[in-house]
Amino acid sequence: MSRADELYKQTCIDILENGFSDEGLNVRPHWADGTPAHTIKKFGVVNRYNLAEEFPIMTLRRTYWKSAVDELLWIWQKKSNRIADLGSHVWDEWAGEDGTIGKAYGYQLGIKHHYKEGDMDQVDRVLYDLKHNPASRRILTNIYNFEDLHEMNLYPCAYSMTFNVTGNKLNAILNQRSQDMLTANNCYHYFKKCTSIIKDMWYSFCNNDMMKGERAAA
Repeated sequence: MSRADELYKQTCIDILENGFSDEGLNVRPHWADGTPAHTIKKFGVVNRYNLAEEFPIMTLRRTYWKSAVDELLWIWQKKSNRIADLGSHVWDEWAGEDGTIGKAYGYQLGIKHHYKEGDMDQVDRVLYDLKHNPASRRILTNIYNFEDLHEMNLYPCAYSMTFNVTGNKLNAILNQRSQDMLTANNCYHYFKKCTSIIKDMWYSFCNNDMMKGERAAA
């Protein structure tokens, strides 16, 4: 059993024993038949992984590794919101008539912002700082852009990553506002694998002597 499996089971037990049920409340999600999709939830759950010891992949369920990498590249490399640029069909449900998911995920990462060093998008800015300003405490991405939420077909779930270099270790935090433990938890770990791949690639890009550190998901 992997560390990811252990944390998954522990989190499920914690939610069942200490979670809050929104039964009877007015909720946004609904099942296909129109009935409210109520949940038992736990706020502020944090999972920590040491990538130097183990890659965070679940074995309790089948994991579609190629699809995970494809989505990673779609968002972080292509910085795309067009589902035609994605090899899998996981985003088809949220595609609009224009074939995009709106101004979400990759679209936000691809927007260029002005810095004193020049114009860069969020991904390029992170890479620049990891390479040139590793002691910075401002190395992060954030795609929860309130100005564009009305043009997103789905609000971002995993919305920010913060990177920190401690000695020769690159650490990262993934913040997620919501995730479904039973229905889509493998998608959650699927995204955690994506962000772990990002961290692995970026520490290699920035410094060959840099070691894999800790990655936390909150």
